[in-house]
Amino acid sequence: MERTANSTRSPPIPALRDVVQLLKPITWFPPMWAFMCGAVSSGASLDGRWWFVGAGVLLAGPLVCGTSQAVNDWFDRHVDAINEPDRPIPSGRIAGRWGLYIALIGTALSALVAWLIGPWVLVAGIIGLAFAWAYSAPPFRLKQSGWTGPAVVGLTYEGLSWFTGASVMVGGLPSAPVLVVLVLYSIGVHGIMTLNDFKAVEGDRATGLKSLPVTLGVANAARLACFTMAGAQIAVIALLWQCNMLISAFTVGFVLIAQFAAMPRLLSNPAKFAPWYNGVGVTLYVLGMLAAALGLGGYI
Repeated sequence: MERTANSTRSPPIPALRDVVQLLKPITWFPPMWAFMCGAVSSGASLDGRWWFVGAGVLLAGPLVCGTSQAVNDWFDRHVDAINEPDRPIPSGRIAGRWGLYIALIGTALSALVAWLIGPWVLVAGIIGLAFAWAYSAPPFRLKQSGWTGPAVVGLTYEGLSWFTGASVMVGGLPSAPVLVVLVLYSIGVHGIMTLNDFKAVEGDRATGLKSLPVTLGVANAARLACFTMAGAQIAVIALLWQCNMLISAFTVGFVLIAQFAAMPRLLSNPAKFAPWYNGVGVTLYVLGMLAAALGLGGYI
């Protein structure tokens, strides 16, 4: 009887530190930065909109992004058992179906906050949440493709977050130049996410995930990532120049030249230097995002 009772006992409620680790706070920075760029690019004043901005930052980072991490970890628990066995779910610190429950709770809270902020933000939030589930969950599991997976992440982490920041500030649909720039930077993030896949090549091969480092090979995937990131920024520079935002155009050009200087080291040994380039090159990339946003907002 004692053995039966123990076997049917509900798994314990996860500790707060394990829930926080599941939500991966380090991943919140990109969408929160993109949200800030969106707010800046709008050129609107913060007067009377502080509550909306704070709620938007919460939505972009801890809520939508955190929820996407919980969804990903739940459906990737078998992959993580190979790549990252110390993660909360495969290690057993978040036991039973608690990983799924946390993802569902996060989805509901995200939708509620998006609804409170405004209709356009709700639309962006629902799209982001739908992609978060489609990215990791069957039957779609978009992350299985090295082409669609990074594209979805770029759209949600950068594009939708930027859109949300601009929409919060203007109370409606952002301007056409803002929409074009956020789409271009979202395309460039495809390259960043390809570099991020280098850390999980072994687990991806073992579980059938067709990331670009697996399907194209490490060297070709690295070249494609560099081309994608650079091409998007060249298009941004051209748009800024056409709109007579010369200081922004020169600034984005400068950070792109710095990325070109770092790329040979990455390409010399992509598997070894992808983490290094993610620290150096991606930092330059996001600084260029801010420079573009400042130009669109009329600050420089």
